Amino acid sequence: MATTSVKLPIHHHPLSPKVAFVLATCHGCHVKEILYNSYICMEPSCILYFHKECAEAPLMINHPSHPHHRLRLTNDSGDGPCDLCGQKLLHPGYSCPSCEFKLDLLCGIKPSPSAIERPLCHDHPLVFLKEREEGKVPCEVCKDSIGGSSYSCLECEVYFHVDCVNLSKEISHPCHSRHPLKLIESDTLTDDAQKTCLLYEEQLKYVYHCSICNFTICLGCTRNPPPLVVEHTKTHKHPLTLFSKKISFTCDICGEIGSMLYICFQCDFVIHGECIGIGRVISINRHHHRISFTPHLGDGYSNCGVCRKYISKYFGAYSCSVCPNYAVHIRCVMNGGVWDGKELEGIPDDAEDIAPFKVVGGNLICHISHKEHTLRLHQEDIINDEHKKCIACSHPVGFGSIYVCEEYCFFLHEKCANLPLKRKFAFDTIPYTLEVVYRVYICDLCGILFDGFRYTAQGNIIDVHCGSLSESLVHDGHIHPLYFYNLINNPSCNGCYKRVNSDVLRCDDCDYNLCFSCASLPEKIWYMNDEHPLTLCCVEKGSSKNNKNWCDNCERELEPRKWFYTCSDCEVSLHVQCVLGDFSRLVPGRIFEVNDGTKYEVVLNNHNTRPSCSHCHSRCKASVILKDRNEDNGYLCSHSCYLSAWVRKH
Repeated sequence: MATTSVKLPIHHHPLSPKVAFVLATCHGCHVKEILYNSYICMEPSCILYFHKECAEAPLMINHPSHPHHRLRLTNDSGDGPCDLCGQKLLHPGYSCPSCEFKLDLLCGIKPSPSAIERPLCHDHPLVFLKEREEGKVPCEVCKDSIGGSSYSCLECEVYFHVDCVNLSKEISHPCHSRHPLKLIESDTLTDDAQKTCLLYEEQLKYVYHCSICNFTICLGCTRNPPPLVVEHTKTHKHPLTLFSKKISFTCDICGEIGSMLYICFQCDFVIHGECIGIGRVISINRHHHRISFTPHLGDGYSNCGVCRKYISKYFGAYSCSVCPNYAVHIRCVMNGGVWDGKELEGIPDDAEDIAPFKVVGGNLICHISHKEHTLRLHQEDIINDEHKKCIACSHPVGFGSIYVCEEYCFFLHEKCANLPLKRKFAFDTIPYTLEVVYRVYICDLCGILFDGFRYTAQGNIIDVHCGSLSESLVHDGHIHPLYFYNLINNPSCNGCYKRVNSDVLRCDDCDYNLCFSCASLPEKIWYMNDEHPLTLCCVEKGSSKNNKNWCDNCERELEPRKWFYTCSDCEVSLHVQCVLGDFSRLVPGRIFEVNDGTKYEVVLNNHNTRPSCSHCHSRCKASVILKDRNEDNGYLCSHSCYLSAWVRKH
């Protein structure tokens, strides 16, 4: 097997060798099992696994079932059934350039013979049947029904799965050479018998079992037995030998208890099979720098940077050479959702956070969003004008440093100007790209309409408010740092007390959750023509649950547990919804069109008489609302009214 990425006909991206054991579905033959010495596509958009034999399938083959023409490997071999086995054609496969003959990959590289004179599973010859006209029949080996092609004994009228025809009721296996193994239904084993495979932890219906040694292995491991000896010097300097007995041990690499054990008898070194060949230098979505594997972490570390639990100094881990206290459990990296699977050892460390501008001198920059003119940095100017908004985030530019185009009314927060062109988020392993597209979208994290800059990857769209949040998030709303979680129990947000679909920022110690909408609220904001700015008031930093406050906009009571905006100088308090509404991330004057052709205009609600919402018929409270340009008074006050109006029309 190659040691570096190679270009193979099976796939359009280069494939890299993968030494470790991994439970995955081969993208070539579509069989799910334990893969070893496999190939992996490390492109962020793929992360696909291939058996070694499937990955190295030749581009052209001669096939006994189609002797007139050579067959070509293709990812577009057409629809319909495979012309050999009759099963649904899965790609990639082989097809004939001269006619419509086509095969799936397995039938191309491992064609089923038309007859088997001496099968392992039966005493008589068997013939291959492409399909049966009658209903399903049970397989004589595994007893499961046969839905497609099969082998049959015409004398006994019994049938066998194509995969089961080479399975014998009794076998010898290299992992257990002392006694033969018998094919048995796992439910018939006694309670104290080993019912799971040496490699595969899940309980399976049929296994091979030794009743003398209580040894069990799955059917897949009979077709692809694990190697008895592994030589991988990056994992360990000596050969590693499979210990073919299930025992509880602590892996010297990850520090976790496991069952499938490889051991070096010279060093008393033990390791999980899946920890063999792990990435040496990698990049994860929870940290800005690359992290490297170290076999013994040593002192100076306390908690894992992903799960934030104790990390032992006596075992292997990933650590950062730039940040002296940052380390991550091996298992936290391997369990998915953190690492893109890409090995970076030997690859130059190109900076992920590429600046979206060029410095042209002094306080002048040329930004990708405004290439026609340079932007000048204004560090101390305070602009109390809610009409002047940042082109990136659509929020007013009244606080902090801003970049300004002197010739056009173009404003950009300094923070927004420094947003990286490429970055990873804790909720995805795919890198996202900053795009300057002035159209209206819905952010996939907070669900809010916006029309500023956006981060995109594979159809996912994130606005720059959510895109600016990173771990660990220090927020005035809570005393502890917050971390990204994907929860399935739909928790309530401690800012707005609405149910959250999945992604939250969370403090485990306090069972405190914050939705992305609340986490990205501006701490200060100008409102209407008020002399002073409004400050976000969070429950934990000073609001009294005993005092009754009233919103000066809608004149309704403020719920003390929910966040609100206030001005201590004027003693004014307002609901978050009354200040921002659902359209505060849209630029007033913007006109956008939805799929049915309806055009909406983003308008300021700053007149003495507030219009009534055409859907809920209440007075529009927020400072930014929508107007249906096809109706005289087609105002919409909220996102829910906007969606309801769309449903009503359809």
